[in-house]
Amino acid sequence: MKDRLRQDLIIDAHCHYGKGDGLRGPWDTSAPLGRYLEQAREYGIDKTILFSAFHSNYTLANRAVARRIAKSPDRFYGFAFVHPIADAGRVLVLVREFVEQHGFCGIKVHRHDARITREICDVARLYKLPVLYDVMGEVSAVELLATEYRDVNFIIPHLGSFSDDWRAQMSMIDQLQRHPNVYTDTSGIRRFDILEKAFKRAGARKFIFGSDGPWLHPGVELEKVYAMHLDRADERDVLALNIMRLISRVRRQPRGSPKDVHRAAAARARARPGAIAVTEELRDPWAGEQFPVG
Repeated sequence: MKDRLRQDLIIDAHCHYGKGDGLRGPWDTSAPLGRYLEQAREYGIDKTILFSAFHSNYTLANRAVARRIAKSPDRFYGFAFVHPIADAGRVLVLVREFVEQHGFCGIKVHRHDARITREICDVARLYKLPVLYDVMGEVSAVELLATEYRDVNFIIPHLGSFSDDWRAQMSMIDQLQRHPNVYTDTSGIRRFDILEKAFKRAGARKFIFGSDGPWLHPGVELEKVYAMHLDRADERDVLALNIMRLISRVRRQPRGSPKDVHRAAAARARARPGAIAVTEELRDPWAGEQFPVG
């Protein structure tokens, strides 16, 4: 661990918690916090943003996260995990529960479940919630999101690809440079040379520290930030201030018309009959497009 006085706040903005119900891999089986919290204490990580493991019912999974946060409200923040297809037509109801009743401050979406939808972005806009969307290498989608929803902040974790797709990660650097509402987190980025290029070109204000715990060691992920040898101001931004700026804008009551969002979501569902049926995906959500499974 870096030898320094621990006087600055450190927030891990990417950690899963709870039981999944899929039994296909760690990502949808179990995300326990016990060992993670020991590691986080060792490395001086003060707070953590939690969202669930993969689940077939994110209402239930998010409630489990809310119960855990309620036990240590000064230690944790919550992001509501949303399934773009299974939750279609009721994203507003789901997010409203967790923002208004449990104080959640963001939305989590994963391409493994399905591609993000307008419904999710519309709800994020109502509450000014940041959206952490794992694109699994589909970095081209970021261009559409950033331009269609300029007033919504998007965090694209792993510099666009956990699966180590350097092409996607290099493309993501351009998105970070050009779009003021696009950010990334540092979790799972293994090619340090690409991380260095991204910091140099996009700047520290576009990076948020995250570990992808409990499966990745938060201390190892934190050391990557220290290895960048940032000046103190930039380091503070990455380790806490950037994510604090995003979640501090969240509204506890929606601004605008929730009815309009609900009507638009219902109309889209009617226009695509059968679209809310969930398709079974048997592939590893971290394999991405570069290393397909099976």
